[in-house]
Formats: sequence, structure tokens, C-alpha cells
Amino acid sequence: MAIFSNLFSREKKDSLDKGLKKTQESFFGKLGKAIAGKSTVDDEVLDNLEEVLVASDVGINTTLKIIERIQQRVARDKYLGATELDQILKEEIAALLAENNTQDLADFETPEDKKPYVIMVVGVNGVGKTTTIGKLSAQFKNKGKSLVLGAADTFRAAAVDQLKLWGERVGVPVVAKGMNTDPSSVAFDAVKEGVDKGADIVIIDTAGRLHTKVNLMNELSKIKRVIQKVVPDGPHEVLLVLDGSTGQNAVIQAREFTKATEVTALAVTKLDGTAKGGVVIGISDEFKIPVKYIGVGEKVDDLQVFNKMEFVDSLFRKN
Repeated sequence: MAIFSNLFSREKKDSLDKGLKKTQESFFGKLGKAIAGKSTVDDEVLDNLEEVLVASDVGINTTLKIIERIQQRVARDKYLGATELDQILKEEIAALLAENNTQDLADFETPEDKKPYVIMVVGVNGVGKTTTIGKLSAQFKNKGKSLVLGAADTFRAAAVDQLKLWGERVGVPVVAKGMNTDPSSVAFDAVKEGVDKGADIVIIDTAGRLHTKVNLMNELSKIKRVIQKVVPDGPHEVLLVLDGSTGQNAVIQAREFTKATEVTALAVTKLDGTAKGGVVIGISDEFKIPVKYIGVGEKVDDLQVFNKMEFVDSLFRKN
């Protein structure tokens, strides 16, 4: 697989830099205050840094890991100054992301030996789930992939209609039966149509909330079982969409959905409208589930394949 950074266009990098600008400005503003007047990385600087990381929604547990790493660096490299703290921090965050399951992908790709590649998309209402499916579909279509979409979020008429609109816009078929129909029936028909048409990818939209959490768990499990009647090893991917602008609420959502179903990949949206981009670091570290996509703007191409090194570079960019 190609190294994604070699393929990372200037346009995409500019979009990423712009999308993370609020987080970057907030983070470095607070970091500057944390080390103001300090020549060495002492306990006070570390305490201040801890506050900065928590305020940036990195999360307490991940913050403590980063602080411990920096303490070890300071103890080992006796002459580290406060002015070097941002570089040390950049290196340690990059190292932390590298140790998690988040891997740099080459592009919007799916395995050639799994056809159709079935993606089941989960997440609470309002996180940008259906929009993410639409943008994914557009980018896969641009790569020459054939798709079928399944409107299995049948508890909200708006979700079904929105997916249909994306289907028309992108030019991909949408299997829909309307509101209050059986979601698993929609999923079954969508996957069957994908198989019958020889589609490369089938993406199933699912409900973000039912009347009780137990019902949601049961519904997601039922949809998976029905998919497996058509594609025995499906779904190949369960993509959880999280709203990055909600900060630690996104972490709470991730905990709930990882209990409800086996999540295999994450998409973190709406990072351009928030200073809470640090949540990507915390989510990656806590759940050890690959962050596969991030949303950094409104345009279709602003849904990007996540590249941890490019993300850290943009987060620490000072211009």
C-alpha cells in the first residue's frame, strides 16, 4: 500500500490546516500562557500543560499518558527548555497515535477480495452520519467504485429523504422503504441488490436512537445477522460517526456504541467548527479503534482519510 503522505495533495493539506485552525490557535494560545516566563519544564509547567490538554478535549487518561511521557523525556534529556515543549509534545502525540490501531491509509480504498464490501454506519442523530455516507459515496464513486446505499434509519423520515437526495446527487441507487419499516429488511434488500448488481460497496445507514438503548442494541445486532444471510462475512466494517465539536460527549457516544455493537472504524466530523480537535487523540488512544475519516469542512472533499502525521503537523502548525 502506498504511503498516504506521498499522495497528500497541497489542496487537502490546506483544507486540513484550515479545518484544525480553531483547535490549533486555542491550543497554542493556552500553551504559550502555560510556559510564559519559564526557562525549564518544571512541575508547574507540567501542571499547566495538563490543564491545556484537558481543555483541548484530549481526555484525562490520554493527557496523563502524555504528561508521563514528557516527564520521562525531561528526566532523560536533562537540558530540555520550556521553548522546546511544543516540539516534544508534537513528537509524543505522534508516537502515541502510532502505537494505537490508527493506520495511515493510502486513499478511499476497500479490499479487492471482498465484493461487495459492506459498511454498516452507526452513530447518534445529528452527528453528520447521513452526510458522511453521502460524502463517502461521492469519493468512492470518483474512484470508479460502484455502490448501493441502504436507508435503514427508518425511524426518521428526514434520514431516508436525505439519503435519497445524496443518492440522486452522487448517482448511486438507494434502497428505501420509507419511514417505520423494518430496518433489517431494508439492509437485507440493499445487500442483496449489491450482490445482484456486482456492486463494489454497499453502505447501510442505521438508526441513531430508538426508544431504549436495549432496542438499539437489538436492532443493530439484527441488521448484522440479516446482512450475513447474504454476505456471510459481512458487515466488513462498522463505522461509528462522531461529532468532534461535542468534545467529551463524543467519547461518551463512542463508549455507548462500542457496547451496542462491534465498531471497527471511526469517522470524526465537524472538526472545522470547534477548538476541540484534541478529542481525536483521546478517542484514538482510549478505544484503540482506527480513526479512518475526519471531517474538516462542508465540501465533499473535506471528508478526508485520516493521516496521523498530517493531522499532528496541522495541529502544531504556527502560521
